[in-house]
Amino acid sequence: MRSLPLPLALTARLTPVAVLACAGWAMASGPDKTPSTGSGDTSAQQAAGQSAGDTPSSSSGSTAATKTYSASPAPCGSIPVATVKSLVPGAKTAGKEIPSTDTKLRRTCSWNALKGYDYRWLDVSFEIMDTDAAAAKEYKDRVAEKSGGGAVPGLGDSGYSVVNLTTEDKQQTREGVVLAQVSNALVVVTYNGSDFESKKAPSTDVINKGAIQAAKSAVTALKGSQ
Repeated sequence: MRSLPLPLALTARLTPVAVLACAGWAMASGPDKTPSTGSGDTSAQQAAGQSAGDTPSSSSGSTAATKTYSASPAPCGSIPVATVKSLVPGAKTAGKEIPSTDTKLRRTCSWNALKGYDYRWLDVSFEIMDTDAAAAKEYKDRVAEKSGGGAVPGLGDSGYSVVNLTTEDKQQTREGVVLAQVSNALVVVTYNGSDFESKKAPSTDVINKGAIQAAKSAVTALKGSQ
């Protein structure tokens, strides 16, 4: 039997494949595969729809999760040694961190000392909120509780200072509190003092300036912790 010329042989071999391919294409693109809103949508169309639908929620989710500060910095390292020596004479400059139930969200360091008859106490706290709005609300609520003070310009996004005098058994104690909101974090500084010899307290100016000085150092430390 005479063999077919090469072009004819190739045509004979490829023709069944071409026929099957055409038949498959016809089955895949027939009238039943016309796009519709019913259950006849193709898997590719469903995948495309899911992808398009997922995009906005994924984007908004990542945006909502973004926080300027996700954890509190080490509070005992937030105040320079020279400042501690000036505000709390005789105190151990390393400070003492107060136990917290969640050190990621709230941390506090304390310095206190009695030098002669002069007593000083300094606390510095960092509190991390979920959002800037939550921190702003908390700041506003606390300012409302501590009325009688005034704004501290240039301290974080918002700053506030208040000083109060208390007397117990004829002993005066003057305490200053400074609050600062920095994005989704709050910085809280408490500074007080007493003179056990004179029974008097340091002046309002001394306590207020000392508390603000410590708060400025703490805000700087917070911003540097990112």
